[in-house]
Amino acid sequence: MFAAPQARQERGAQNVRMTQETFYPFAPREHPAHAALDLITRLIGAVDQTPLVAVCSVDRDGIVRFCNRACADLCGLPLAQVLGRPMRELLSRVEREEEHEALMADAWRTGRLVPPGDWKVRTSDGRERWTYSTKVPIFHNGELNQIFCMDVDVTARKHEETALHDAGANFRQMFVKSGDAILLVRDGLIAEANPAARQLFKCSGPQCLEGRRLRDFSPLQQPGGVLSEPAERQLAQQAYVQGNCRYDWRYLDCQGNLFWAEVLMTSITLDHEYLFYVVVRDISARKNAERTLYLAAQVFENSRDAILLTDSQRQIISINQAYADITGYSNEDMLGKPLTVYRSDVEDEPVFRDVWNQIDATDHWQGEVWSRRKSGELFPAWLALTAIRDTHDQVSNYMAILSDITERKRSEEQTRHMAEHDFLTDLPNRVLLLDRLSLALSAARRKQSMLAILFLDLDRFKPINDTLGHQVGDLLLKEVATRLLKCVRKVDTVSRQGGDEFVIILADIGGIDHAAHVAAAVRQAIGQPYRIGEHELHISTSIGVAIYPSDGDDIDTLIKNADIAMYHAKEGGRDNFQFFSAEMNERIVERTTFENGLRRALDEQQFELAFEPELDIRSGALVGAEALIRWRHPELGLLLPERFLDVAEQAGLMVPIGNWVMHEACRHARQWHDEGHRVMVAVNLSLAQFQQRDLLDNVRAALCESGLPARYLELELTESILMKGGAGVADTLRALRELGVSLSLDDFGTGYSRLGQLKDFPIDKLKIAQAFMMKGGDTTVIRTIIAMARSMEMTVIAEGVETAEQLEFLRGQGCDQYQGHYAASTARASGLAGVLH
Repeated sequence: MFAAPQARQERGAQNVRMTQETFYPFAPREHPAHAALDLITRLIGAVDQTPLVAVCSVDRDGIVRFCNRACADLCGLPLAQVLGRPMRELLSRVEREEEHEALMADAWRTGRLVPPGDWKVRTSDGRERWTYSTKVPIFHNGELNQIFCMDVDVTARKHEETALHDAGANFRQMFVKSGDAILLVRDGLIAEANPAARQLFKCSGPQCLEGRRLRDFSPLQQPGGVLSEPAERQLAQQAYVQGNCRYDWRYLDCQGNLFWAEVLMTSITLDHEYLFYVVVRDISARKNAERTLYLAAQVFENSRDAILLTDSQRQIISINQAYADITGYSNEDMLGKPLTVYRSDVEDEPVFRDVWNQIDATDHWQGEVWSRRKSGELFPAWLALTAIRDTHDQVSNYMAILSDITERKRSEEQTRHMAEHDFLTDLPNRVLLLDRLSLALSAARRKQSMLAILFLDLDRFKPINDTLGHQVGDLLLKEVATRLLKCVRKVDTVSRQGGDEFVIILADIGGIDHAAHVAAAVRQAIGQPYRIGEHELHISTSIGVAIYPSDGDDIDTLIKNADIAMYHAKEGGRDNFQFFSAEMNERIVERTTFENGLRRALDEQQFELAFEPELDIRSGALVGAEALIRWRHPELGLLLPERFLDVAEQAGLMVPIGNWVMHEACRHARQWHDEGHRVMVAVNLSLAQFQQRDLLDNVRAALCESGLPARYLELELTESILMKGGAGVADTLRALRELGVSLSLDDFGTGYSRLGQLKDFPIDKLKIAQAFMMKGGDTTVIRTIIAMARSMEMTVIAEGVETAEQLEFLRGQGCDQYQGHYAASTARASGLAGVLH
């Protein structure tokens, strides 16, 4: 019937203790079935142990499917011989059998209760008894599937009534001494009540009863909702017509307490007068027992959890409808069979011995198990086993509550998968990667073998993501993941770390050449064209490789060294792979030290500005100066920007450094103005600065703090900013122009922007790139740029002017301004450089 958890199924028949912790280590200590288990245990115990009411349930064929011990005692048979037999063989209704069968048939047809009443029965061993019988139809999911029968042995009462009838002459003596409450009712009023009646109704004296109506001791309504007064009149009329009437009634005693009573109202003639002889018997205990039994039957049959009952020998005596629905086993399959017949044959016998030993010690066991349906299918379940004890503290029954947790297990597995896998590519994430790497390292140490870590970063992925949108970027990443999986074995692991970074674990490799082969295959696979919708995309990847044990013997070291090797692959031109080496690590340490130094330089004001003069070609006048940053390193001396700006960019420091340059340049320009020199200052903007949402606020703040008029600040942009700055480039440029600042395009001609695009942007000045001035200059390109600038009414300035011949050529072509070594020399010779102190 029950099977071990999946872990035991996979590991074979291991001799493992079947406790809650081993079966279901993640289960809460209080399962949702616990409360139901406690309630049902008490109810089922009440059903089985009550000596007041004989209880059984029968199906449509009249076969007994469940009975308690009191029922078996009434039938005069052992419990096991009662189950499965027709009720008419066990308790015959003698001459009223056909009437009884007709009432049962009507109950099955209509679903209504069989009217309770007294029945003379003959047991299977020939004894004749009188019972007060109540029959309740039980529905499950709207369908009637059993009738719950409750019989109270009233033989003693019947004998007493007979004796009372025969006592005629001794009526007064019996009236006074009867243990039952007896009242004589004349004209609707209580004429006389015996001592037992006064005791039952808790009256201080006869006057509390006599002279009052019996209905005065009834609540306004009976439990069924019927009004007490008209109902009692109707019953009295029935007793008058038929001679007597028996019914159950709810009374209210003189102290205000409600109690249940069985009432026998008999119409008699005394001294030529009609009156009622009323016998009232307190049946509160029986009603409470019946209510408990009815509740137990309803809970048992309508519970959504599967419930199974056995006797003390673990023979199955009852199952509920949920058990049949969940497992597929019917009553015929289960009743009378030992519990061990329905095991799933997965766990060993010692496992079950441990379970029953715990039940014997504590009366309870619960845990996660595997159960088997009638079709043979295994399913995960939560099982609670409880021993039910009788009044002598002896085990009389065992009860099992079984919950199908298939959906919960599936949900747990899905949650675990989501926690361990990347949501986009469904590859293992960092959490699962570390777990698998730990296992792979343990295996490599045990086998003294090698493994490799490949750290991948996609080249030129960000521009695709920024220009074509994240949807295209996501589809590209999914295709990359698919290609990576095709490059490795099943024993290897491909993981996405986030963004465009991936890590591959190559487990148990034969040598470094294996890792190199896989890295080359990955590089080739990633480099193939991608068709994403209407776009054909091309990317490459930079790969760093670290080998265990030569490059590290722990997780953190291996991943760090693979990352370092990947960085060197990037520096080496991208689209290649590099193995980790000690020299690489030294360079990374140096770079890290440099990055930390840059952060200190910001805090300690170690930066300073140098200004390169910009001269007018025609007049030779100083018209502006380009602000160039320098780092006065405390150990290395004065460093030019080429030594540290790349590090600053990769460290994310370009925005604070760029803002410092802007504020400092505006402050210097204002100082020149105060000294009478109306010179413009030019400041370079990085891509990172340009993409900041607060760019306008920073420019405005620099102007306000320095007091420099906006028209004397020139912001220099690169072509890459126009291409990569995003959809809002034109809006940002227009907003800057509205502040009053000038905009120039630096290093023009070296990028990929089309000349026709420039008309869409509010550019004031073009700077001819220094590359076109080298080795005599590219005269064709220079002429083209100057002509194009003239056509769009832009100022044009040449960078990197080194000789008088270059200057003369530019003057002849109509260039407006120049800068470079020759301009600096000219400014010094004329004394103009002193302005830029």
